[in-house]
Formats: sequence, C-alpha cells, structure tokens
Amino acid sequence: MWIFDRDLWSEIFNTLGKNMLRTILTMLGVIFAMIILMLLLGSANGMSNGFDKLFAGTASNSLFVWSQRTSEPYKGFERGRRISFKLEDAGIIKKQVSEIEVLAPRIELGSHRNVVTVYRKGRKSGSSVYGDYPEIDNITKKKLIAGRFLNNNDIESSKKVCVIGEETVKFLFDKGESAIGEDIRINGVFFTVVGVYKPNNNINIDGKNAVFIPFTTFQKAFNSGDRLGWMAIAVKEDVKVPVVEEKIKKILKAKYDIHPNDPRAIGSFDMSEIFNNISSFTMVLKGVSFFVGIFTLLAGVIAISNILLITVKERTKEIGVRRALGATPRIVKRQILLEAIVLTTFAGLIGFAISVGALVGIGALAEGSEAPFVNPMVSIVQFGASFLLMIFLSVLIGLLPANRAIKIKPIEALREE
Repeated sequence: MWIFDRDLWSEIFNTLGKNMLRTILTMLGVIFAMIILMLLLGSANGMSNGFDKLFAGTASNSLFVWSQRTSEPYKGFERGRRISFKLEDAGIIKKQVSEIEVLAPRIELGSHRNVVTVYRKGRKSGSSVYGDYPEIDNITKKKLIAGRFLNNNDIESSKKVCVIGEETVKFLFDKGESAIGEDIRINGVFFTVVGVYKPNNNINIDGKNAVFIPFTTFQKAFNSGDRLGWMAIAVKEDVKVPVVEEKIKKILKAKYDIHPNDPRAIGSFDMSEIFNNISSFTMVLKGVSFFVGIFTLLAGVIAISNILLITVKERTKEIGVRRALGATPRIVKRQILLEAIVLTTFAGLIGFAISVGALVGIGALAEGSEAPFVNPMVSIVQFGASFLLMIFLSVLIGLLPANRAIKIKPIEALREE
C-alpha cells in the first residue's frame, strides 16, 4: 500500500528538511493557532465546570414558593392583605400537580433570614433555625461531616433532635470537641445534635450557620400550629418549571381568594431559570471559542499553503524530471498533499502539547480561588473534532500547490534554469 511506502516518506522528510528554518517558521502559525484554539475551548470548559460545581447539591429544576401581601383588591378584600400558607397546602399541591417530584414544606423561626440565639453552656450563636422534612435534602443537599440528617422517624416521633452547621459548632463547642449527642438550647427548648453539616462551595440557600429540626417538633416546640413558611419543590426532569409554577399559583390564588392577576401575593423563585441562563451562556462561549479558533487555525494552514507554493516553484525542475521518468500527476499531487498534512499534523500536536501544559497550570492557579473555574481541560471529542478539522483544512489548502505542481509540463520544466 502506498501509504507505507518507505521511499515516499523518506522523500517527504528530505524535502521538508532541506530548509529547516523555513519549515519551522511555517509551522509556528499552526502551533500558535492550535494553542489559541485549545486554550479557548479549555477555558470555556473550565467555566462550565465551575458553574456545575456552583450548582452541585442544589436541584437545578427546583422552585421555591412563599406567601406575601396582596397588591390587588378582590372579592371584598382590600389590597395589602397578608397571606399565610397552611401545612395542608403542601398536600393539596402535591396531589393536584403531578409534575412535582419532591415537595418539602419549610418554616423558619422568626422572620425570613432572621437569626435566633442558640445557647450551650454559656456560649451562644446567632443562627437561622428551620423546621424541615427529610425531603429538603433532595433539593438542597447537605454535606454531612458527622452524624446524620433528619429522617422520617424524627418526624413521626417529633424527636427533639437537630442538625447544625459547622459554623455553629465553632461558636458553641471547643476545638476538637464532638457535637454529636450534645444538647443545645433554642428559645428555652433543648435539642440533641445528631448531625453536623459543612456548607458546599456553591449556592447556599440556608446559609453557613443554620440549625435544622424536624418540622413536627418545630410545631410543638415553638407553637407554630399548621403555619407554613414556604415550599421547596423539585420538578420532574421532563417538565418545565414555569409550567408547574403557574399551576401552583393558580391553586393557591383560588384557595386564598387572591386576584388571578395579582403579581405580588405569592412570591416564587425559579432556580432553573438561572441554571438555564448559565448553561446557555457557557454553550455560546464554547461556540464562539471554537469559531474563533477555527479561523485562527485556518490562517495558520494558509501560511503552510503559501510556503508549499514557493517550494513547488523552487522544485519545478525536480518535478519535471520525475514526470519525464514516468511519475503520474496523481503521484506528484499525493506527495504535495502529504507534505501539507505532515507539516500541519506535527505542528498541531506540538501546539496541543503546549496548550495542555498551559491549561494544567491555569487550573492549578484557579484551584484555590473562589472563581467558578474548575478543571479547564479539553475533552477527547473536542480534541478529535479539532484535529480532524485541521487535517481537512490542510488537505483543502494543500490542493492549491498540488494542482500547481501537476500543471508543470516536463519539457518546459527541464528547460528551466
């Protein structure tokens, strides 16, 4: 097979090695083009990975719904009426909205984002205190470093247990002291610590210094009755969150006699909207990076084509002799194309190696920072697509000097001085 012809490859490398300086300078364009392409793609991947890490532990298809004041008069009620959700609302919504995967009723001691003083042996901590069901861990995952999270037995038995944050431990316990099994006091009520969590390095809805106790225990300990603060909801994967959000608001507005067009009575936050916007941004960034890289690579390959045109001119007599000795136009064309492919491939691999080293260094520098930038490397698919595109461009551009070479007539070439 001609591709394994030793003489062919020996001739190609001898030709490229005749003017080594020119060959190296020609390769620089492709080397830098590949470095730019890989750095752009790697950086875009690093940003995408960073955002994925930022959202890790939080359901991207989640929704939060809470009550506010009305802004429209309706059915004899004046505007400004305060709406208060009941625990039964969670059951009604879960039953009527089949698109919901997880629904976790929540309540907070005091007003939203209000801190409560938590005591232990003369020490105190200003913490957020939440009444929760175990399902909340499926929406905002807690990274436990000791013990366990709340479970259904805690709910059914209304156990006076709690899960506290690592920050809370620092305020209430000595360094190295275990918090598991110890008691803390909230508003005169004692709770036993069964778990300690560490905040994820991402979106933290509950804060770093929080205390979680069973919802049923919260009701009895703090006399909250059937009051519900808000609902954390995870929607099924194949359903759009805004659709579920609209259904939930329609049900609640009908129950609490709220004007159908009142935009303020029921507050909500769609986590999927942020996630989708960021995903779209990273996809566009990757597309732009690939687009810019392609044109940079094209410029480098064109430089190789120009040099090969010069070498074809310089080798006019040589090509004429080969043609006179029986070399067909196909053989001559094949050699020129292979020279273009060899130059481009070798330069591309050098550029790839350099860019991988640079990306490793960039990733190491960004590892300790808080910027959403993690593991800025190029995937095998991206490298494969870039490499195949580079070969395709080299063949396409190499056709110009190859066609110029086969147009050389043997008689005229032998006469040239």
